[in-house]
Amino acid sequence: MELRVDDVDDQVEHLLRGEIEVEGRMPYSSNGTFLVHVVHDGKSHPAIYKPTKMERPLWDFEPGLHRREVAAYRLSEAMGIGIVPTTVLRDGPMGEGSVQWFAVADHSEHYFTIYESMPELHDRLRDFAAFDVLANNTDRKSGHCLLIPEHGDTPANVWGIDHGLCFAAEFKVRTVIWEFGDEPLPDHIIDAANRLVSRVPLDVAALLSDSEVEAIQGRAAWMVKERRFPTDPTGRRYPWPLV
Repeated sequence: MELRVDDVDDQVEHLLRGEIEVEGRMPYSSNGTFLVHVVHDGKSHPAIYKPTKMERPLWDFEPGLHRREVAAYRLSEAMGIGIVPTTVLRDGPMGEGSVQWFAVADHSEHYFTIYESMPELHDRLRDFAAFDVLANNTDRKSGHCLLIPEHGDTPANVWGIDHGLCFAAEFKVRTVIWEFGDEPLPDHIIDAANRLVSRVPLDVAALLSDSEVEAIQGRAAWMVKERRFPTDPTGRRYPWPLV
């Protein structure tokens, strides 16, 4: 399948206003996840569309995982780390869902390979580790870290996807990113956590329950107090499968 990837000035505007053309269902996804093209003002870019009507029921998360996908993007932006591709909430061919900018990535790479071979991206991965704690990510698999290869003057980067299982009120982080455990938190992460202690942005809070918003503030307060990355002494806070 050939992807048409045009340069777009405003990704949010493009995703919100463009016409969604479904290309096909993504393989190996537990919920209905579709590769689409979003066309607006003569420009097209691929995106990932997750309609709520195609979700499988879960015992520990209310229906509406697509709203958590959007909340993850908004939290990443509020923290100033920008690790989640642009994600919007809108109606589509199968009803309301999340529509996320498609990351044109090297899918032979993932967290473990990036960590081992690209130390210049370790600070980026530290942002992931901090985000996963604040968002209470219960499913950070290695393959959810996408390497965006170097292109011209633009250096390589890492984006994170699949955040539907975030923001539970009960702390139950499951992530593959534990290599930075007990390191001091970067100043910009402490600053972001401080802001969250004071106030969770309304555009994030509106997508979650009151108890989930309070839990974000509780995790942020813990990070401000401890000022270090958490560790996993049990070795049990890993998702399965790892990749």
